[in-house]
Amino acid sequence: MSWVARNWDQIALALMQHVGISLAALAIAFVIALPIGVWAARNARVEAAAIAIAGFLYTIPTLAFLALLIPLVGLGPANAIIAMVAFSLVVLIRNIATGIRQVPAEVVDSARGMGMAARQILWRVELPLALPLIVAGLRIAAVTVISVSVVAAYVNAGGLGTLIFNGIATDHPPKIWSGALAACALAIAVDASLSALERRMRRERSL
Repeated sequence: MSWVARNWDQIALALMQHVGISLAALAIAFVIALPIGVWAARNARVEAAAIAIAGFLYTIPTLAFLALLIPLVGLGPANAIIAMVAFSLVVLIRNIATGIRQVPAEVVDSARGMGMAARQILWRVELPLALPLIVAGLRIAAVTVISVSVVAAYVNAGGLGTLIFNGIATDHPPKIWSGALAACALAIAVDASLSALERRMRRERSL
């Protein structure tokens, strides 16, 4: 505890770095996954191809993926962000496509009968009704990203993994525990928050 009290600023900086690269990766992954997921919801072949490619990326071991990116982007946060985006795509694309397909056809027909264009139906009807599943996908992707961010310290991406690996290298248990517990607390907090949001949306949708 004394080490934590003396170095809280170091822990806070690592936590901010961790949150920053995780948010950046999630935002980029969602921007990529949204149009692909919408397209996949309309076309089974597109969905099969997108899930196959994204699923293949997801199966690559984390350290191997980070190592493969070094000749392309070098060390640093960009390397980690690209890997985290790749690992997030499969669940985001699947949940977006599934959520849109589960919107009742009669609801879409009613919106079309009211004179809404396809784009209006997507943004005003389909995506709002698909939000619970989309948030569920974001929840899984967020926990994945937070976990990968720890390992990404190997490529000088910063974050809480830096504390853990520096602690291992110097045989310093307080540094290891502070980084590990902070990463666990962050993952649990994000998971609980998005889970509560998902439940709320499902209740509102059922009313």
